[in-house]
Amino acid sequence: MVDIQVTNLTKFFVIGENLLQGLSFEIQEGECVAILGRNGCGKTTLFNILTGQMDYDEGEVYVNPNKRLGLISQIPKFPETYTVEDVLRSAYGDIMALQRKMERLEREMAHGASDQLLKEYDDLSNRFQSGGGYEMDVEVDKICNGLGIPAQMREQFFLSLSGGEKTRVNLARLLLEKTDILLLDEPTNHLDLNSVEWLEQYINAFKGTVLAISHDRYFIDQVADRVIEIVDGHGEFYSGNYSFYMDEKQARFDLQMKQYQQEQAKLKQLGYTVERMKGWGINNRALYRRAMSIQHRMERIKKTEKPKTERTMKATFGEKEFSGDVVFKLKNLSKSFGERTLFSDVNLNVEGGERIALLGDNGTGKSTFLKCLLGEEDCAGKIQFGPTVKWGYLPQIIHFAHPERTLYDTMLYEKNCTPQTARDRLGAFMFQGEDVFKTVGTLSGGEQSRLRLCMLMEEKINLLILDEPTNHLDIASREWIEAAIEEFEGVLLFVSHDRYFIEKFAERIWLLEDGKIRDFPCGYQKYRSILEHEAAAKPVAAPQPKPKKEKPKGGTKDVDKQIRRLEREIEKQEAVVAEFDGKIEAAASDYQELTRLLQEKEEAEGLLLELMEQWEAAQE
Repeated sequence: MVDIQVTNLTKFFVIGENLLQGLSFEIQEGECVAILGRNGCGKTTLFNILTGQMDYDEGEVYVNPNKRLGLISQIPKFPETYTVEDVLRSAYGDIMALQRKMERLEREMAHGASDQLLKEYDDLSNRFQSGGGYEMDVEVDKICNGLGIPAQMREQFFLSLSGGEKTRVNLARLLLEKTDILLLDEPTNHLDLNSVEWLEQYINAFKGTVLAISHDRYFIDQVADRVIEIVDGHGEFYSGNYSFYMDEKQARFDLQMKQYQQEQAKLKQLGYTVERMKGWGINNRALYRRAMSIQHRMERIKKTEKPKTERTMKATFGEKEFSGDVVFKLKNLSKSFGERTLFSDVNLNVEGGERIALLGDNGTGKSTFLKCLLGEEDCAGKIQFGPTVKWGYLPQIIHFAHPERTLYDTMLYEKNCTPQTARDRLGAFMFQGEDVFKTVGTLSGGEQSRLRLCMLMEEKINLLILDEPTNHLDIASREWIEAAIEEFEGVLLFVSHDRYFIEKFAERIWLLEDGKIRDFPCGYQKYRSILEHEAAAKPVAAPQPKPKKEKPKGGTKDVDKQIRRLEREIEKQEAVVAEFDGKIEAAASDYQELTRLLQEKEEAEGLLLELMEQWEAAQE
């Protein structure tokens, strides 16, 4: 069954310049499709058209009217008094309305219950149960724990959250709505590694249809069944994940280039023949007609378009020569905010040429650690740099002192360079033509990162510190940064949730967890296998042994005794099962404990079912 069908879709904002030009594709029920393309190619515009938030100029758009569609892109507006919990519960609008009616009837029935009230309450209760009302609390806790939304955040006003936190809460709300078609626009941008991995598991288990705009290559590899790349307003289709897309795209480029070169060689040879035959045919009409016939054949040949190579930025980090062994030492480094300790007793040495990834969940203090290292935050302990160390730093949140200045003026004032040098440097970072006269304040997050990198790369440094360097960048820009970093021979220390980036560069990993930094002298894959091995080695509570089924002994008296014994055991087991409800409710905010209790309850219910089956057999 087709869930989404787009046919010859055209959308323009400036007449004569189409953002989408004859885009056509189909999405089948249950597929997970990644939408790729450079920033500004029309991916988010496409999502806004699919949801009806934006009109289009030509073509047809079909979205299955019998399916619920949800978009995680723009954050809906909620009343000022709404807490995060209210926003999450808004996903259960109908169920919550039923719950309020049931509570009203309960108050009325406290003064006397008529048959009509009991019948109405019974009907509401059945609808509440069939709609998942009794599982609502468990579902909310499960999603919040998976996406890293702690209990204290759920009590905050939604409007008080940061942009990233709002996006995370809105994603949780969308998942709770049980939509049939999910449109995800950069869903991993504000998630830590654990939350991203949880989201991957959720999407892989999701029975509905998913369209995901993402620049997270690892994420696409894990979830995508196929890829649609938007290029010059058209769609190019790849029947696999990101790794398949990369291999197939290169193969198509090579084939098209080979066909183009063969055709050009053939046309060149035919052109040479035509010119010679025209010269010979001045006094020979047959030869001249033959030359014209060949020329007409050349015009009819279907010519292969020359494949376009991606326009890339060409720049490298300026490097300062490093002498010595130790780049920096940390001794008993600690940082606290009031009673909350981010990290303590950190003792680490970094030597020349190392490439280190600093990992940890959101809010553990990774960015603060970098700021302490650079002297932007006060902390306890000792930090000692080598005498020849010069660092360069790209922060996660980029600020410019004068956002009203143009890019061109920013380079002139802050880098103290000539006009031509400013133009050349900006051009190397793909700020060309009129782009250099944009004001810094109007740039997107990705463009601001690119400008800051442009300014950073000209400095002579031997220690490069990056905080989420690939955030807001499209795949082409990420690959360009990676190419520049590969040539950098100094020390690299970075915070990132981009697993593709981590896997490519990390040779040593620092994990900030529970106020301590664990040092793993290995790459990302080995680090993951160590954590998995540790998790598997943790003791797990042994499941309760299942009672063996007993066959009734011969004789009516023996059977009666067995029935009475089974009834006593059933009564005890029912009490055991009932106790779990209170425990589950108490552990609602602890996902791991909740998961354990639910598993134990399932085993206890299985035991109860077996006892019931034995009782029925004895009765027969």
